[in-house]
Amino acid sequence: MSDLKELCSGLPLDPLPPNCGRDPNVPHAPVRTPNLTAEEERLALRNALRYFPPYHHATLAAEFAQELRQYGHIYMYRFCPTIRMRAYPIDQYPCRTRQAAAMMLMIMNNLDPAVAQFPQELVTYGGNGQVFSNWAQFHLVMHYLSEMTEEQTLVMYSGHPMGLFPSLPSSPRAIITNGMVIPNYSSREQYERMFALGVSMYGQMTAGSYCYIGPQGIVHGTMLTVLNAGRRYLGTDDLRGRVFVTSGLGGMSGAQAKAAVIAGCVGVIAEVDEAPLRKRHEQGWVMEVTSSLEQCIKRIREARSSRTPLSLGYHGNVVDLWERLLLEFERTGELLVDLGSDQTSLHNPYNGGYYPVPLSFRQANQLMSTDPGRFRSIVQESLRRHIKAINKLSDAGMFFWDYGNAFLLEAQRAGAEVTKVGGGATEFQYPSYVQHIMGDIFSLGFGPFRWVCTSGDPQDLAVTDDISAKVLEEIAANASERVRQQYRDNIRWITEAGKHKMVVGSQARILYSDQKGRVCIALAINQAVADRRVSAPVVISRDHHDVSGTDSPYRETSNVYDGSAFCADMAVQNFVGDAFRGATWVALHNGGGVGWGEVINGGFGLLLDGSDETAKRARLMLNWDVSNGVARRCWSGNTNAYETIQRTMEEIRHLRVTMPFPVQDEDLLDRALQG
Repeated sequence: MSDLKELCSGLPLDPLPPNCGRDPNVPHAPVRTPNLTAEEERLALRNALRYFPPYHHATLAAEFAQELRQYGHIYMYRFCPTIRMRAYPIDQYPCRTRQAAAMMLMIMNNLDPAVAQFPQELVTYGGNGQVFSNWAQFHLVMHYLSEMTEEQTLVMYSGHPMGLFPSLPSSPRAIITNGMVIPNYSSREQYERMFALGVSMYGQMTAGSYCYIGPQGIVHGTMLTVLNAGRRYLGTDDLRGRVFVTSGLGGMSGAQAKAAVIAGCVGVIAEVDEAPLRKRHEQGWVMEVTSSLEQCIKRIREARSSRTPLSLGYHGNVVDLWERLLLEFERTGELLVDLGSDQTSLHNPYNGGYYPVPLSFRQANQLMSTDPGRFRSIVQESLRRHIKAINKLSDAGMFFWDYGNAFLLEAQRAGAEVTKVGGGATEFQYPSYVQHIMGDIFSLGFGPFRWVCTSGDPQDLAVTDDISAKVLEEIAANASERVRQQYRDNIRWITEAGKHKMVVGSQARILYSDQKGRVCIALAINQAVADRRVSAPVVISRDHHDVSGTDSPYRETSNVYDGSAFCADMAVQNFVGDAFRGATWVALHNGGGVGWGEVINGGFGLLLDGSDETAKRARLMLNWDVSNGVARRCWSGNTNAYETIQRTMEEIRHLRVTMPFPVQDEDLLDRALQG
């Protein structure tokens, strides 16, 4: 395809493309406020110009300076490609190795306007989850990938392509690091400064590792969370007529509406920004939309009474919604909500991640750039109101959990009443969904496994769905009851996935699987590629939010209680171990989910091309990718993980894990310390 060939030819310099500025037809990231000194502004401009030969500096310097002062960052809008950004079939990419073409496909999917939150700012999701820092980096990466051989590795420093370096055919084709800042300098303020300088980047999780698959990537995990919340809090698998209230329909939070309906409940999701709300409605992910609180209450009552699944998008502030539900309870004694959570991007509370009452969306965007101090105060007051309403509804019988988005952490910092009396460093009045719901699933080795059919053919996706369902059914037949329940949920998911029409962007699928399931699915799909039952290679990956991929004391490792929740050895070891066991590319990030400086996480991509060598890589790498985290959770004292890794050692001959001996007499500790 000539357009792709031109796109991969490098930076367009002679002539320069016209500077069309921002496209008014797509959503844009909020203005950033890095508060650079005059000398730092000079440095940011100098850093941006080094991508271009000096004869263009006079033209570009003025417009880059204007971008820096107007938007708080130099995105290089002039170089935003005019080609339709999407995941093209793998055979259309100019390349010397299909491994490189697979990465090009995944990158373009992350920047597809149907997928990306702020495509022109190269933000995939989460408000600031960047694929690259600027468009020059995009052009250089696509060019390097088109020229790469299987004896080279692309080295990525926080969005910047350092270059192609000689390596082995067995090495990863790309090594990606994002935000690897010296720990004492990993603060939110330093991040804003370093991002504006163009020297570091927040890759969220799968934005900067090129593995995002649209909101489907979290639909399944959200569905499992809601189902298991019903089992734990409400004592039932049947959620018909039960009401789940939450917020956010932008990036990953866009999954909540679809997940609620699949789980069978009534999902009411508040969203202040009309653009993502409209997009989710047009995509069929939100069934109904209203800006009326009275209409919300009316539809909740009707859906509860009829026990009809419903996804209702409320265009307004979630604090107003919570306070209206509380008012209804106080007036009538009727509790209209059973389950509650929140998915606002509170890892980024003061730069567009959280929109406070009483400001409108437009007012908030303006104030956060013109008076950041006042905006911060209003956000904190809003969080206190937010929690006050939730606390009263919880006292009345609603069950609330934190969705790992730093909601309770930021609420605590704002002075809201969320402290758990006698709780540890990672505990609040309400549990995180990992502590109460997903932590047990992780400790069994289950996590968000995913794949992308690089042909772009929906029929290939249907074939892989069928392969995966059959693999899981075979494994489930001989599993323990605890594990079988997880398999049943996932078999139901994968057999119904097609009818729910969840594909946005690439032909991708996600399901939660344990170690054995992931290995068996990967090997079965690889064989299907070899047999031509699947017409082109398949990329396998996972969310960084997984068994082993992330060290995050307020989310993924919040149920680790041996004092190591703030340690990041697991995620770093996982990144390194995946690299030398056969991954096509690997990524390690600072930040993601809970925020910059709060988490270290990593991910991988592996291209299944049907070869015996790839089968060997998949088996070796996937076994490590799960066992690493289960072993760590076992050592921390988790009984599910202990049983899981014990069983895994029996099945894998060369696996030997150090097992803990529990203290059986707790009084012994007191006696020893008192003596």
